Amino acid sequence: MTNWTQFETDAPDLAKAVAARFEAHKHHVLATLRKDGSPRVSGTEVEFYEGALLLGSMVGARKVRDLQRDPRFSLHSNPGHHTMEGGDAKISGRAEEVLGERKLQILEHYPDEIPEADVFELSLDEVVLTTVDGDHLYVDLWRPGAGVTRFTK
Repeated sequence: MTNWTQFETDAPDLAKAVAARFEAHKHHVLATLRKDGSPRVSGTEVEFYEGALLLGSMVGARKVRDLQRDPRFSLHSNPGHHTMEGGDAKISGRAEEVLGERKLQILEHYPDEIPEADVFELSLDEVVLTTVDGDHLYVDLWRPGAGVTRFTK
């Protein structure tokens, strides 16, 4: 499992830019897999907490049941209104449900959010940041152990 801290260590500049995209807006888009294998797209919020990227949800939501059954996900940052300023960030990986004492500590850290929630730590299989500068489109791709590769179009 590659957590957020490992990503930050391996690709600090990209991690900073991607974190900024997820912190710029509260709501993002999460893709999970339904029981029949078809995709489900849901609105979601994420938080950075003690070196982890966390996803919280109302208890028992369909996206929660999806992740409990099949942990694969894709997460797309809210790119803002009619702009690519700061880029467009996407993360794919696997979600691991947080339980027990750690879950209680996390919920205590966010007392004004949801008094009870299902919480997942997101492990990272791939991170992509797409940016536009003038006439150029840049795609920065990171995978664990492979570093960052930049594609220019």
